Amino acid sequence: MIQQPDIIIPSSVDMPRAALHTTANGVKIYTLNSDDFEVVRFTFVFHAGTSMQSKSFTASATANMLCEGSETMTAQQIADELDFYGSYFDVNIDRDYVYISFASLSKFFDPTVKVAKDILLHPAFEDKLLRTYCSKRKQSLMIERQKVEVQSRELFGQALFGIEHPYGATADESCYDDVTRDDIMSLYNRLYTADNCFMVCSGRVDDAVISALDDIAMALPHGTLHDVTFPAAHTTYLLHKDIDTALQSSIRIGRLLFPRSHPDFVGMQVVAAILGGYFGSRLMQNLREEHGYTYGVMAAMVNFDHEGYLAIATQVAKEHRDDALKEIYAEIETLRHELISEEELQMVQNIMIGETLRILDGPFGIADVTIENIMCGCDNSATEECVKTIFAMTPERVRELCNRYLCREDLIEVVVG
Repeated sequence: MIQQPDIIIPSSVDMPRAALHTTANGVKIYTLNSDDFEVVRFTFVFHAGTSMQSKSFTASATANMLCEGSETMTAQQIADELDFYGSYFDVNIDRDYVYISFASLSKFFDPTVKVAKDILLHPAFEDKLLRTYCSKRKQSLMIERQKVEVQSRELFGQALFGIEHPYGATADESCYDDVTRDDIMSLYNRLYTADNCFMVCSGRVDDAVISALDDIAMALPHGTLHDVTFPAAHTTYLLHKDIDTALQSSIRIGRLLFPRSHPDFVGMQVVAAILGGYFGSRLMQNLREEHGYTYGVMAAMVNFDHEGYLAIATQVAKEHRDDALKEIYAEIETLRHELISEEELQMVQNIMIGETLRILDGPFGIADVTIENIMCGCDNSATEECVKTIFAMTPERVRELCNRYLCREDLIEVVVG
């Protein structure tokens, strides 16, 4: 008879520290060497997200147009070259940052970094390709905004921050028609600079890899460290948008709280996990298992550079909307007044630690966490401290946080459908 091995939950997490190399022009290159893996991934992080743009859609257009051709290579040639070596190229953008990542086998690092240098330093931003890109994005956004889930997400941002705040602002899809090559060249020249960038490299990192990345960094132009002065958030606590033809209602409940640097952020991550952070969470058991209102519900803390918030999100059939809202608030009130059991809290803690270990399984995951820590002004000891805080949570501490931050009158409610 096969005996299942014991499940062992580690009491701590050892997070590798990144070595720091600073180039002559001030770009910080963080390296995480792991000779066990014959791969290299390097990520350029620019403070050039949507909150940094002065014209709608120019930040995302600039980032996504990088792979549409350089001064010496077409988009097809770039794709063919990377495919030939089995290399990987990815661009992501959020409210604050742009992340440009390349990954390759160690033996194919040289041709991969050559393409990376061409993409980053010599983008073509051809007007014809830009018009095609904007046309496709405009059409895609028009289709996406017909979904109640997308509309509720945008309205929730507006409710949290206000439409004048960079984190709450949305733009009509017709604004894509006004994006010009001059706009994205201006943003590129302003934000894709040595002063506005750091790099993280993981995998098999040797002196040759660091030298090649140093070469790219040194070619980045000097600029000015850019930041924006955000207006005060203007919160709207109730936003309902009725759509007669919608079969479902998209619900979002939450509130503006604080970024990850706040001492209660991790504690509120535990609270969010209890509510809707895993398949057996309280909201999942209530809304899905007991009542059959939804296929899924989630709750999470979201971190931006300057703000952070709690969000609960689900979709239900429109006839169950009011009942679902009632049950969500009931679960919150239960946490505010009744102590969670030690067994349930321990299960949530184990799930959160397990997810942390899953993310850290391999050099690329470690690099992702390192990037997040750097953006929060921390080194990788922050991850170890986060684990300690999770384990230190008690039922009394959970109730205390819920009473402090989840009072009904402080919660924002957005419903579309």
